[in-house]
Amino acid sequence: MITFLEFEKPLAELYEQLEKTKEIEVISGIDATPTIREFEKKIEETRKQLYSNLTPWQKVLVSRHPERPYTLAYIEGMCDKDSFIELHGDRNVKDDKALVGGMASINGESVMIIGHQKGINTKMRQYRNFGMPNPEGYRKALRLMKMAEKFDIPVISLIDTPGAFPGLEAEERGQGEAIARNLFEMTQLNVPVVCFIIGEGASGGALGIGIGDAVYMLEHAWYSVISPENCSTILWRSWDYKETATESMKLTAQDMYKNKLIDGIIKEPIGGAHFKPEEAFHNVREAIVGSLKTLKKMKADKRIDKRIEKFSAMGVVIEK
Repeated sequence: MITFLEFEKPLAELYEQLEKTKEIEVISGIDATPTIREFEKKIEETRKQLYSNLTPWQKVLVSRHPERPYTLAYIEGMCDKDSFIELHGDRNVKDDKALVGGMASINGESVMIIGHQKGINTKMRQYRNFGMPNPEGYRKALRLMKMAEKFDIPVISLIDTPGAFPGLEAEERGQGEAIARNLFEMTQLNVPVVCFIIGEGASGGALGIGIGDAVYMLEHAWYSVISPENCSTILWRSWDYKETATESMKLTAQDMYKNKLIDGIIKEPIGGAHFKPEEAFHNVREAIVGSLKTLKKMKADKRIDKRIEKFSAMGVVIEK
């Protein structure tokens, strides 16, 4: 069963009419092929129209679509068959299920992939803590990145989180320190690092694995220091102004690229990454291959210098 977002109501109605037409065809035995094709054409046109004029808030909704592919789906869709070997634990506390990682190969080249994992149903979302890592998740990510550096393997980061877990136990185990340590260490990794925001990119939870030589966003992803709902709550003491907050926050891929906070935008299929996942996997894979080809030509020290310069320049205001 297809899940429709609130702005996709016209699509839902067309799909309902299409299904009724197919049912009538089966019951009556009358050939309804021309009518079915007409509905399918209308569906494609409506989807194209809806997704060509998305508001920032609608983009946030698309990024949270329950059928949107997460890290493990991207790994399966992008990597060479049966090449992914998941690695577990931070060697201190436990294995954080909200952040996955391991060795894989893309086009025959070894890579270390790390990323947030939300879960595809209620039970799995609870198991994955809704994609909100604890400190041990970020320490696991750092362990894997250091392993990649040791074996001269590029790091690929897939970001999709509503934020780092804000619970008391996470703070007790040093959530802030774990994220800060990752920021420090990622700026100095000797290997190429390529990051992708594939869905939600919220606050330090995203930035904890988001320092890279190249940072890309999927077309309908978002990246910000706070979610629209929380921004609305702080400014207006209510979630009712989340759409207004979204407009003001400039959190879309297009806004981020315009403000030179990311290096590029990965095109999504019309209808979002959840509509044609294989196309989204292909586009990200191509970006990985192209980025690594360029980055591997650079010497490590030059790559590190450029990485530090890029992030140091963010937020700098030059008065004229």
